[in-house]
Amino acid sequence: MQHRGQEGAGIVSSDGERLRSHRGLGLVSEVFSGAKLENLKGHRAIGHNRYSTTGRTVPENNQPLVVRWRGRVTAVAHNGNLVNARELRDELESTGSIFQTTTDSEVIVHLMARSRATSLRESLAEALRQVKGAYSLVLLTERELVAVRDPHGFRPLSLGRLGDAHILASETCAFDLVDATSVRDVEPGEMVIIGDHGLQSSFPFEPVPKRQCIFELVYFSRPDSVTFGRSVHRVRVNLGKELARRAPADADLVMAVPDSSNAAALGFARESGLRFEMGLIRNHYIGRTFIQPAQRVRDLEARIKHNAVKEILGGTRVVVVDDSIVRGTTSRMIVDMLRRAGCREVHLRISCPPWRFPCCYGIDTPTKQELLASTRSEEQMTRKLGVDSLAFQDLDGLLRAGEATADEFCLGCFTGEYPEPPPPPGWKHSLELYASG
Repeated sequence: MQHRGQEGAGIVSSDGERLRSHRGLGLVSEVFSGAKLENLKGHRAIGHNRYSTTGRTVPENNQPLVVRWRGRVTAVAHNGNLVNARELRDELESTGSIFQTTTDSEVIVHLMARSRATSLRESLAEALRQVKGAYSLVLLTERELVAVRDPHGFRPLSLGRLGDAHILASETCAFDLVDATSVRDVEPGEMVIIGDHGLQSSFPFEPVPKRQCIFELVYFSRPDSVTFGRSVHRVRVNLGKELARRAPADADLVMAVPDSSNAAALGFARESGLRFEMGLIRNHYIGRTFIQPAQRVRDLEARIKHNAVKEILGGTRVVVVDDSIVRGTTSRMIVDMLRRAGCREVHLRISCPPWRFPCCYGIDTPTKQELLASTRSEEQMTRKLGVDSLAFQDLDGLLRAGEATADEFCLGCFTGEYPEPPPPPGWKHSLELYASG
């Protein structure tokens, strides 16, 4: 799951008597050595890769968080974002809670500690009824593994089997890597408890409309995963086909911005009849620039992440298919690179609609000002990016490609219509102030 977070990693294991933990900043390969893994004794474990949407990139914000409360020890790993974290934190601190991190995830464990419920599942359900937003959670105690997904189902969470063992992961590609079998998604609003009595399922929350994150299918999930019951690769190929029908271009070849738009570019080429070429080579030792926490890091890594193949591109008219434009950092640099490689024309095609509004459910775009499309017309973006033409997918094409309906997905980043009220402006900055004093 390294593609879902690159800032830090952690594992907590249980041998039935105690929890053991190791966390650190960096990639999984940098945080864990053979000796460190040897120390994580046990037959149950949870792990987490950090992609910060709330809280700075500092060691104390790495997960899983390990907390001790009322004689219990619990480890928690959270994927998502709580839109009322600031409000809840202020309330908790006013009544004596002392926070150790600046993550919104810690709010959940403080709410659990305040509960008068006698069981973990009851205290967790009581805590989660007070939060709003996105959460796919896994919790570990000495003898139980708990998974829960928010009632809207914003972020994915899947259940698998390996022999007699149950496995949980954000994406099904993780099951393939360990020869496990994918069983099903954890349903929106479902709590799964795996312990000495096997697997137990319950639905402790009031049902609400399903609102899964459409951007998981466009970009975030790996193409070899099945996310929200859909093959991510197939959806992306369909996105390319829809885009070719909507916005064809008079060009010589189609190319992707590897790797996340490979499938969409392939679909565009198939539908348009243009040949598909690998005009850009990606440096695989550089991670996903979009999910880096600082703009200066994104700028640097975007410059060294790709290189143009001049022998393919010289004198050509190219259609460049990309999955999305968020800040425009990578797009502008790639267009300049293609011009230097000798491209006569560059036609940019984007497989999702313009991203005009910030996401507050687990994608790091906290302010509207960061988004290229938020205040610019298509013509203005065309000039700013330096392309001969620019075209985006439309909402209808996006939904057709995903074999989806608008009432099962969150489209807030495109439409500004959010399933939950968004947090006030500056919410992320206000939480980070705790870390700086």
